[in-house]
Amino acid sequence: MVRLTLDLIAKSNNLKPRKEETIAQCLKKITHVNFSDRNIDAIDDLSLCKSLSVLYLYDNRISHVTNLNYSTNLTHLYLQNNCISCIENLRSLKKLEKLYLGGNYIAVIEGLEGLEELRELHVESQRLPLGEKLLFDPRTLRSLAKSLSVLNVSNNNIDDIKDLEALENLNHLIAVDNQLVHVKDLELLLKKLLKLWKLDLNGNPVCLKPKYRDKVILMSKSLEFLDGKEIKDMERQFLMNWKASKDAKKTSKKKSSNSEDPSSSYLSNFETIHHIVPVYYPQVGNPKVVFFSDVQRYFVNGNPSSECPQEDKTKITEDMGNLSLKEPESLLTKNDIHEPHLLNPKVKENVYEEME
Repeated sequence: MVRLTLDLIAKSNNLKPRKEETIAQCLKKITHVNFSDRNIDAIDDLSLCKSLSVLYLYDNRISHVTNLNYSTNLTHLYLQNNCISCIENLRSLKKLEKLYLGGNYIAVIEGLEGLEELRELHVESQRLPLGEKLLFDPRTLRSLAKSLSVLNVSNNNIDDIKDLEALENLNHLIAVDNQLVHVKDLELLLKKLLKLWKLDLNGNPVCLKPKYRDKVILMSKSLEFLDGKEIKDMERQFLMNWKASKDAKKTSKKKSSNSEDPSSSYLSNFETIHHIVPVYYPQVGNPKVVFFSDVQRYFVNGNPSSECPQEDKTKITEDMGNLSLKEPESLLTKNDIHEPHLLNPKVKENVYEEME
């Protein structure tokens, strides 16, 4: 085990006290401590380092964040690539501006209430169990709403970022290599994040959606960079003009549809529903209209349907009877036969024989 102690700090920094100055007094003046990649697995009491503002402890074996309560002047804390599974004991760091926790085992972003000066939070590439994703405590997000401007949540199996809408002052969101799928979810977020000017989503399924870039640009007027590529004014203006033209066409088409003749529209719909078929009577030439969809509802294989009321059965039978030919079969000629397929089988046979 290697603990980060005051003695270790003093030796590492080769402190040489001035005349009549003690080691303790020298430690009080130290502002930067770098113990990255030194097999550190625990942090000792550093309360004597009153002026400590930057602490580098990345690439170590630290599993618990402890004994930083009195390092109240810390502004930058680097703890990436350790063994930390829980964010804890940091609430007293009121001046902390940048916190680096990437490459740990953190499953929930929490415990940061009270850090009103925190501007950057980096929690990318957490080593989570298969199938799990990084979650956000709403209380922590609300507490960081005013201060946080940069958030890195890349490579954390995240499929939903709507909770981040609480971060009203966020201007740079890095969420590459996650599982974001729906463009609609991005729209809901971008409507809330009015100060966001840089967005990185490379490696998400949503980036493969048709016209993904165009849609995202139209969603946010504040974005200046998308996936590392600058959004030029000409590009945004072109897309805005294109959308305005498309919307105008939709509006015009809708108005045109609403102004159609109601009677014409009704007849068209009526014909579609009922399948109107004209039937011509020989020697008369006046067509009668039969709605075969209505007839077929009551006659299946030539038999009236049992579901039809008796009165309707009688009426339908009478109507069908009215379709019978009133003239003798011998009077039929080729010119009179307009719809031979509508005749009964016996008549149809005689008609074809005479036509031949």
